[in-house]
Amino acid sequence: MSTTRDTQKGTTRRKIATTKTLRRKTSGTGRTMLRRRRVAVTKRISRHLAVGAAALFLLTIAMVLPWRWLAPPTSAFMLRDKIQGRGAIDYRWVSWSHISSHLAIAVVASEDQKFPSHHGFDFASIAQALEEKKRRRGASTISQQVAKNLYLWPGRSYWRKGLEAYFTVLIETLWPKRRILEVYMNVAEFGPGIYGAEAASRRIFSKPAGRLSLWEASLLAAVLPNPKKMAAGRPSAYVAGRASEIRYWVRKLGGIGYLDDI
Repeated sequence: MSTTRDTQKGTTRRKIATTKTLRRKTSGTGRTMLRRRRVAVTKRISRHLAVGAAALFLLTIAMVLPWRWLAPPTSAFMLRDKIQGRGAIDYRWVSWSHISSHLAIAVVASEDQKFPSHHGFDFASIAQALEEKKRRRGASTISQQVAKNLYLWPGRSYWRKGLEAYFTVLIETLWPKRRILEVYMNVAEFGPGIYGAEAASRRIFSKPAGRLSLWEASLLAAVLPNPKKMAAGRPSAYVAGRASEIRYWVRKLGGIGYLDDI
């Protein structure tokens, strides 16, 4: 009897041990499968994110590259004016050779004096702007303003600024400097609903943009910070003073020869 009980106990112990071993193996296999599933899901998500990022990058390239050679049909700012019903848009594209060199240098003297040498950002001006409470000339470069005018909206949010920086890098990479300035002079607003040098010159001075004098060009450049409130045709004392300051800086920079190398 004693021998039979011992045998039964041994058999029971072996069964229990076998069951525990099976449970451990099953539990380990389950954890391994779960780990593998997580890795597979993570890889799938990463793959989708990479494809999405690549697609967005190619889309933005397609949004920027054609305007290296073609005239933009409109801009984000023009579309915004149309949607908000602010009146008719006067936009007339003209090539670089049909815009007065006086306007080109006046715009650079007014908005971005380091334009020929920087790569899209004037970090010294940005640092200075952060220290000063009021500035008569903003820290945004012409390249940044082209990015904003063509693709974005007014505002100071970090999200918009980030997009502006991204498009600025693309523009500086894909376009030559002269093209950047040419596009800027064509899409910048010079008065309510008046976009580009040609429309501004004909509406305000009754002449084509190629015949603008330095005095007229400086008045147009003077209103760029706030074209919906400032007028080049009927300049206030502030606009006249700003235009005089722009002419001073044009002479200081060396005149139209300053842009010979762009």
